[in-house]
Amino acid sequence: MSTTERPALTDFWHDLPREGKWLLSTIIFDFIGTGLVLPFSVVYLHEVRDIPLSTVGVLLGIPAVVGLLLVGPAGALMDRFGARRLLVAALSVQILAEVLLSQARGPVSAALALTLLGVAGSAIWPGISTMVAAIMPSHIRQRYFGVSFTMLNLGIGIGGIAGGLFVDVDRPGTFVAIYLLNALSFVAPLLVLLGPLRHITGTPQHTDDDADTTSYAVVLRDRQLRPVLVLAFVAGFVGYAQLNSGMPAYARAEGGISTQALGWAYALNTVVIVVLQLLVLQRIEGRRRTRVLVVMAVVWALAWASLGGAGLVGSALMAAVLVATCAAVFGLGETFYQPTVPAMVNDLAPARSTGRYNAALTGTFQLSGLVGPAVSGVLIGHGLGAVYIGVLVAGCGVVAALALHVERRISPAANGVRPAVEEVVLSA
Repeated sequence: MSTTERPALTDFWHDLPREGKWLLSTIIFDFIGTGLVLPFSVVYLHEVRDIPLSTVGVLLGIPAVVGLLLVGPAGALMDRFGARRLLVAALSVQILAEVLLSQARGPVSAALALTLLGVAGSAIWPGISTMVAAIMPSHIRQRYFGVSFTMLNLGIGIGGIAGGLFVDVDRPGTFVAIYLLNALSFVAPLLVLLGPLRHITGTPQHTDDDADTTSYAVVLRDRQLRPVLVLAFVAGFVGYAQLNSGMPAYARAEGGISTQALGWAYALNTVVIVVLQLLVLQRIEGRRRTRVLVVMAVVWALAWASLGGAGLVGSALMAAVLVATCAAVFGLGETFYQPTVPAMVNDLAPARSTGRYNAALTGTFQLSGLVGPAVSGVLIGHGLGAVYIGVLVAGCGVVAALALHVERRISPAANGVRPAVEEVVLSA
């Protein structure tokens, strides 16, 4: 265990390099736009554009499939040309896609817009992480990812509240407006990349020793990376994939709670993240990231146990309280996951392959997002709610075991352990 001194909350901003502050400053505005539209995709396509609900389900799966197919090539292009160039292109495509979606009149035009969203998404997420690796010193990347996650959730929360107060299915123009505002929100990061960050290529400095690490075959032979990707997949499967699909399905089918109660549960999840993330960052600074993930697994198991209780209490009010508890406790677990896993992957990545390493992590997360809803849909749809909760709780146990396995495979530096102050002084 490192004896590194814990940072003050103000250090999270002050210690960032100037380029990092520029990169971080656009996130809240960007995700206010995302929050405006995120809760209303089904409502917009089905109730406003009169697309059948079954078709809407297929349409909304397009970005994930396209993103999964393209994330690999996107990572290779980042390593070749730099993440900044690819991000500029991806953000331009994102803006075009949101404008087209605002004008969609049927399934074909909506499918085109959603396909473009998948193209953009395949590069944006790994591209941002690769830019972080290029800009941020290793010892503050974990802080950046944590602060970024706080800003992301704050933006989505503000956008979701604003969107809920503004949109009206009887006034289709309100939906057009929020999609256009979402398109506009991506202009801010685009301008930052074209202006203050134009000198950043998004490719970390590398040496000739990195030259052989130039393909996914080499990346996937990395004995340190492989267990981290397995851990990320299982955590994504029992975590985010269920929060976004299985939890609401179970809460409605087994708990019988209202959509309003479900909305409050998600709001509570966001509040917990925004309030606690910086405090958690303080506590985990210098600690083994794998041990942090073990704690996260325990927290998530408690969250899913609370969800399971919602199906047993026989009272809609108590079920709503337990679902809200699940969402809040899950949010606490998120504050452990988001700063650690991306930082771990970037600390493992050789400089020449940072784009591919981040693309591999993004692809793993996207794959879990496709598999998770399918499994939850089958189990809950067949009345196997108890089995579903058992799978999630057991899956959290697997996450904890995998984290301890990863600890034996990766270096202390990649695991977040920093030298003690005294050791740093002696080595200087």
